[in-house]
Amino acid sequence: MRNRWTILAILFFVRLTIAFQFQSVAAVAPLLEKSFGVGLADIGILIGLYFTPGIVLALPGGAIGRTLGDKPTTIAALLLMTAGGLVMATTDIWGWQMAGRLASGAGGVLLTVQLTKMGTDWFAGKEIATAMAIFVNSWPAGIGISLLLLPAIGTAYGAGAVFLSAAALTAAGIVLVAFYQPPPATVAATAAPSRLDPLALLAVIVAGAIWGLYNVGFAMVFSFGPSLLAERGWSIAAAGSAISLVLWLSVISVPVGGFIADRTRRPLTLAVAASLAVALLLAWLPRSDAVITIFVLIGLICGHPAGPVMSLPARVLAPETRAIGMGVFYTLYYAAMMLGPAVAGRLAKSAGTAAVALDLGALAVLACPPLLWLFERIVSVRNHHAKS
Repeated sequence: MRNRWTILAILFFVRLTIAFQFQSVAAVAPLLEKSFGVGLADIGILIGLYFTPGIVLALPGGAIGRTLGDKPTTIAALLLMTAGGLVMATTDIWGWQMAGRLASGAGGVLLTVQLTKMGTDWFAGKEIATAMAIFVNSWPAGIGISLLLLPAIGTAYGAGAVFLSAAALTAAGIVLVAFYQPPPATVAATAAPSRLDPLALLAVIVAGAIWGLYNVGFAMVFSFGPSLLAERGWSIAAAGSAISLVLWLSVISVPVGGFIADRTRRPLTLAVAASLAVALLLAWLPRSDAVITIFVLIGLICGHPAGPVMSLPARVLAPETRAIGMGVFYTLYYAAMMLGPAVAGRLAKSAGTAAVALDLGALAVLACPPLLWLFERIVSVRNHHAKS
């Protein structure tokens, strides 16, 4: 199998399983509260545990992928996710629910790092922004599918059936991965030295910070948007429906942004313009009653930087350094995603309003354009040194 778009379709489906499994807890939160006698705080911890392994596993995950290879690492990650899902589906002990969630999350981290590296291998220098935009879109697609299917499954058959469904999907991913083949250029590269030069390392760190900060800003909409609208008298159902507009529209805007970036050959210009627009909209949201209009605009614009930003590491990582480099990239991403909501929650509690969390999100996104400029400067200096 040597068609890169067919390979991308496989990677898309396999990454979709991560989002599907991540959403499985939120989809049946009321059932879990009733079954285990826990509260919303416990549910929140269980949800957050999925990303917790990313802080310690993203970097070594790249090294593991480098040592074991793409396909074995990916299959091992999917087996870990499947095992975690089966534990959650069969246990009635809350501690084991948490252990299963951690195992699933650890597999999800390894899988995320490895799949991104594999996608970059196939598209480096070839429609990379479009490919990475489609790849990133697997996340909202997986969330959207889970929102459609899992509540119905949980209502009919219980929470265990929901976790079993997620485990079955990851098992299906193992079958698909069996058909994956690396591009010819990477086979010879596996024996080459894998040390990152200092400027490449710095560039990847900056790129990871950009992706992390941008996603922190985006996450503020889903994490604190419902609370903001509730402060204005909206029902939880109405607030959720309004905010879901951002998710569904982002499914469109992400690939559109990647396509525009590749066609215009101005990916960073697009990323900067979209980041500034999103920062403005996030700051405007707590200060306006036109929330539906703002949500629609955020959804239509927020996806545009995804492809360009995700393609940044490919500019400084050779095939032999991509596994390690993507581990560094995702370490920064997971650190930002862990710290951002926690800081926002503390600030919102102190201020007595969720509006301050949206302001923090706006500042996080506003930091992306200068970091994009810094990335360009680092790459420019590195290229100059390489020529001299």
